[in-house]
Amino acid sequence: MAVNILAAGLTVTLGRYWFQQGGQTPALDGDARFAPIHFPFEQDWLHIPVIGDLYSELLSGHTVLEYIAFIMVPLAWWVLYRTRFGLRLRAVGEAPAAVDTAGISVIRLRYSALIICGILGGLGGAYLSLAQTAQFIPNMSAGKGYMALAALVFGKWKPWQAMSACLLFGFLDALAVRLQGLQIAGHAIPVQLIEAMPYLLTVFLLAGFIGKAVAPKALGMAYVKERE
Repeated sequence: MAVNILAAGLTVTLGRYWFQQGGQTPALDGDARFAPIHFPFEQDWLHIPVIGDLYSELLSGHTVLEYIAFIMVPLAWWVLYRTRFGLRLRAVGEAPAAVDTAGISVIRLRYSALIICGILGGLGGAYLSLAQTAQFIPNMSAGKGYMALAALVFGKWKPWQAMSACLLFGFLDALAVRLQGLQIAGHAIPVQLIEAMPYLLTVFLLAGFIGKAVAPKALGMAYVKERE
């Protein structure tokens, strides 16, 4: 929590000091930002029912960071469940003492996982600042990191389920954008309520529909090597 508070305040402070734009950075254009990648024959396939929309609208037209994000899911599953490193990594989250007994450094494995996590989180931040908006804006993540954490719990610490939860939360976020200006019985729904809907539904889903999500037993617990 302290690191989150420090990062949120420090980025704005440095932005104001360096660029004098209220914490924002100058907008990027051209090759300085990640541009969408368009697949071949994208326009030619638009007239094909269903397949054309899937190919031209769903699969094509995204930045390389978005494709990397989807590739990371099967890659993470393979590393975690099909490699020796993944087996040891899961073990240090469940029974670090047993891993230490086998002569494997628990601290080194945990730091390796932390570095990998930082790289993946950095890719998410790069998407926000270099692709979606092409500039840094204070609080631009708007709590998306905490929603990612909720997706991890929702997916019960498994890559494929966590991706499905992220897609669900992304759908709710997009739905909130589409519903702005909606009226019911002649009364406009407050835009603040619509913007809060993804977060409210996230809490609702986590509270009532995922069942019992059992975290790794040693999650968040510092490991102290026993001395003989």
